Amino acid sequence: GLVLGIYSSEKDEGAAQLTSAGDAFDRLVSGKLRELLSVCGPPLKKGKTHIFHGLHQDFPSVVVVGLGKKNAGVNEQENWNEGKENIRAAVAVGCRQIQDLEIPCVEVDPCGDAQAAAEGAVLGLYEYNELKQKKKPVVTPQLHGSAESEAWQKGVIYAEGQNLARYLMEAPANYITPIKFAEHIEQKLRSFSNVKVHIRPESWIATQQMGAFLSVAKGSAEPPIFLEIHYLGGANTNDSPLVFVGKGVTFDSGGISLKPSSGMDAMRADMGGAATVCSAIVTAAALNLPLNIIGLAPLCENMPSGKANKPGDVVRARNGKTIQVDNTDAEGRLLLADALCYAHNFNARAIVNAATLTGAMDVALGSAATGVFTNSSWLWTHLYEASVLTGDRVWRMPLFEHYTKQVTECPLADLSNIGKYSRAGGACTAAAFLKEFVTASHWAHLDIAGVMSNKDEVPYLRKGMAGRPTRTLVEFVARLSQDSHN
Repeated sequence: GLVLGIYSSEKDEGAAQLTSAGDAFDRLVSGKLRELLSVCGPPLKKGKTHIFHGLHQDFPSVVVVGLGKKNAGVNEQENWNEGKENIRAAVAVGCRQIQDLEIPCVEVDPCGDAQAAAEGAVLGLYEYNELKQKKKPVVTPQLHGSAESEAWQKGVIYAEGQNLARYLMEAPANYITPIKFAEHIEQKLRSFSNVKVHIRPESWIATQQMGAFLSVAKGSAEPPIFLEIHYLGGANTNDSPLVFVGKGVTFDSGGISLKPSSGMDAMRADMGGAATVCSAIVTAAALNLPLNIIGLAPLCENMPSGKANKPGDVVRARNGKTIQVDNTDAEGRLLLADALCYAHNFNARAIVNAATLTGAMDVALGSAATGVFTNSSWLWTHLYEASVLTGDRVWRMPLFEHYTKQVTECPLADLSNIGKYSRAGGACTAAAFLKEFVTASHWAHLDIAGVMSNKDEVPYLRKGMAGRPTRTLVEFVARLSQDSHN
């Protein structure tokens, strides 16, 4: 199969314009492609397709897909590069149509941006079907022509990184337990000589005095794991690393503050923070990015049992602060508190944590963007610029003292794990809680609860867990490593 792009005409009149690959193919078939397009009615709208059969013996099926306006660049209102997003969406649609025809191989028009085209193809074809007997046919996307093979390959690696996060998030919680999560990541990193993976057991967690993390883990029969990854890509292995921290609750029942049963199965993806940061490190290693990165993922389940945290219990974090657990379903911040304290051991250039932390984040932004709370404008700028390119957007949220008061005015302990006005500004009080465990001057907290899954909002992702914002984290690392180089 072959997927070709076509731009919509700038004015209402006039023929639509093929990409250079489309033009070349049209010449190959003596103008038959244009001829067929002209009799198919009005020019193709963005994301719409025509399928032609029998045009050329090498490509029995050709899908032509609308790319929208030719020179669509960064849309200031939308905070993303519209041209790149159009290519991703169009290529994904085209590749899925080839898949529906059960054709095993598809060549893809680079459409002027081979990286975006590769991301669209690889993300668009992915589906978690490990446990089904009946699977969709496997389609291998390849670049059509040879002009942009390096950019294409980079796009494939970016997309495979996000697909790894999707795989980990989508898999059932009895398949991705804390130890299995850690082993899966270790296996992905085995081939890189500049990566060390430490799978820390419960006994190690106890010696680190991570009382907040252990208090969540103790409600489950699954032992907790603290996953620690060292990627030494920098020219000097002693250069200050970027530290990524990811919330790794492999299943979140809510604990004693039990969640409603409707939709609880989606809480297999409550380790989305760990999945995205670990996948970003796997991708950085595959791209051989010249930067040192440390990844930290506290992994456990949050379950109700005779040993579980009870509302009102007080636990002690690694830095000595006491926390009143007023709601056992606000458990992610307890894991992160200890992991963030530990992250300060590494003289980090910056600490970035990601977590499906609050339903309130989903209420605030829905699935449009990841909420970013940060004490560093430098860090914010890098994350924002990366997200414009990837189309996986971020939006800055407030870290006001106003919210800190709501978690520090607590009857029994130094902090409460929920804001005293319960639901008001829930994503902001959660961020304020985390800030109490951070002394680094460059820290960002990404609340990814709203972008955890995809219904139909991102056209190049199928329904299911989204693996967002893995590509934005990778692009952020790539930009940071360029900075170090210059």
